[in-house]
Amino acid sequence: MKKGTSAGILLLAGAMTLAACSSSSSGGDSSPGPGSSAGASGAPKKQVTLKLGLPGSYEVTSKEIIDGFIAEHPHIKVEIQEAPWGDFTSKIATQIAGNTMPDIWFQENATILSYGKRGVAEDLAPYIAKDLKADEYIDGLFSAKTPEGKVWGVPHGINPVALAYNKTAFQKAGVPLPTDDWTFNDLIETSKKLTVKDASSKPSQFGFIGSYSITNGWFPWIKQAGGSALDDTKTKSRFDDPKTITGLTQLYDGLKNGYFADVDFVKASGGELEAFSSGKAAMYFMQYSLQVNMNKSFPDTDWDTVKIPKGADGKRYVPMVANSWLISSRASQDAKGAAWEFLKYYLGDKAQAVVAQSGSTLPVKKSANALLNDSKTKPLNKKAFTDGIAEGGVTLDENATWSEWRILVQQVVNEIVKGNVKVEDGAKDIHKKVQDVLDGKK
Repeated sequence: MKKGTSAGILLLAGAMTLAACSSSSSGGDSSPGPGSSAGASGAPKKQVTLKLGLPGSYEVTSKEIIDGFIAEHPHIKVEIQEAPWGDFTSKIATQIAGNTMPDIWFQENATILSYGKRGVAEDLAPYIAKDLKADEYIDGLFSAKTPEGKVWGVPHGINPVALAYNKTAFQKAGVPLPTDDWTFNDLIETSKKLTVKDASSKPSQFGFIGSYSITNGWFPWIKQAGGSALDDTKTKSRFDDPKTITGLTQLYDGLKNGYFADVDFVKASGGELEAFSSGKAAMYFMQYSLQVNMNKSFPDTDWDTVKIPKGADGKRYVPMVANSWLISSRASQDAKGAAWEFLKYYLGDKAQAVVAQSGSTLPVKKSANALLNDSKTKPLNKKAFTDGIAEGGVTLDENATWSEWRILVQQVVNEIVKGNVKVEDGAKDIHKKVQDVLDGKK
């Protein structure tokens, strides 16, 4: 995903204070991982320099976390390399080509997977096995894991999807509020009830925002129908699967038949959040990060969230987006050790509590997610996100070529929802294009 793809940017607040919880894996100087520069127990630690890349600077990564790590690791001299997100992502490609990149940095998860395939990223699987207790973390910890078991990065944060609903719109229509037991059929039928037409039979209010971008659009629709973009090996397209086609058809039908708000209506309303906050669209697949904008721009809107509805098989599939940290495979052993010390700190209680407090992304440590249970900011039901991903969190079928085939998919989906291409024909076209990319033919 790009910065802000489908769902906004994973923006962490600047400096925030929060009392830390203690834990055996809280990110201190515990046993070193592979490549660590830590000295023998009781001996002074070897001084080492760590080059730390921060795309988006402290607008994206809390300065409190960086300062906390520096304070607890005086033997590690941290050199910060920061730049606006776009500038950083452009510059890093040049640095990789010239072998001048930082020892550690983060980018979108699909990019990290491609770096792993190219030999740029260190495999973190042995580090995790040695120093972390996987059961203390949500499955999203392994967002950058390959089918072969390599782990090319760990999350900077997790941005999942839940079903947001405008209480006022429901109350005016006399329609019961959504629940965690809803299916996608419940969403469709309720959307019809909440759609309001004016004297000319033109909808003035819709039941649901029918986004057709990947994260809160076509991907959750194909997953709930039992389909998928790729198979489990991430080497075969599944866009020709009848279940995938069913999901795309359900999304298209909602837009064609006028109970899902289309992109033109949303634009005319000022945007997705504007349409939702005003009640012109009563429901919305909202990513977690957007609660910050909702609370800032529309504080008086009466809204909340429930888990994304269950799929046709009774299971729940919750799309989650991650940016991931990687350690450069080309860094020195000392720098790799220092970089892993930073990641242990970042994944520990102190830093993860700061991530939780930011409101703009979810941490991957379960104890930090539990801190949100007492949150007083909207949505009050943040368990729709945290319990949702614990129950059925899924990545966007990301692999090393995701950035290539995802664009090809989107181009055809755009034509499908406009009615320019039949769903079945479009799905077959997508299938061939995606498989060509997976097979290295494009």
